[in-house]
Amino acid sequence: MIDYLRGKVAHVESEYVVLDVRDIGYQVFTPNPYALARSEESVQLFTYHHVREDAMQLFGFTTRDEQALFRRLLEVSGIGPKVALGVLAGGRPETVVAAIQQENLTFLTKLPGIGKKTAQRMILDLKDKLGTIDSRWAVASMIDLEAPAAAAQGQSSSWTAAREALTGLGYREAELDKAWTAMQDGLTGEESPDALIKKALQQLFQG
Repeated sequence: MIDYLRGKVAHVESEYVVLDVRDIGYQVFTPNPYALARSEESVQLFTYHHVREDAMQLFGFTTRDEQALFRRLLEVSGIGPKVALGVLAGGRPETVVAAIQQENLTFLTKLPGIGKKTAQRMILDLKDKLGTIDSRWAVASMIDLEAPAAAAQGQSSSWTAAREALTGLGYREAELDKAWTAMQDGLTGEESPDALIKKALQQLFQG
């Protein structure tokens, strides 16, 4: 089993990156491929090797937390790799864990691909298991989910949070203003900060 890969990002698509590891290109599906596009140094992705009858796929994550939560999500009936990846693209591991532990259906059903029945199964199947993944997640139940939920109601609040995160990645104010302007037509006004970060990175990568 491949636990992690370390190499340079050779190519980026909307759902995956190609990681060059010693002149071998690995196609790795990841929650936010565009977040890796700017890296000129080697990156490390913790992986999950998914094998089925008609395909073998590698899924990659920048942290052990994402990798562990992805594996747990696959234990839930009705959640496959694509949906699990969407969950991680829509929320940070600690906030997803907190929502499950707090039985917050409102938050969970806002995640990509998650309806009410699937959210209920996530709570039923995982609520008592997530504490064993990592001791640091024991504090997840203390996270206030009302702040992210409130931010999602206002586009400006979501963009403020997203903008701060993108600034931390090294993007300039002028670049972010240009990306924000280009994004306007495709927004509903209900996007979370994480969703706006992904959309902004797509715009920034396209130039």
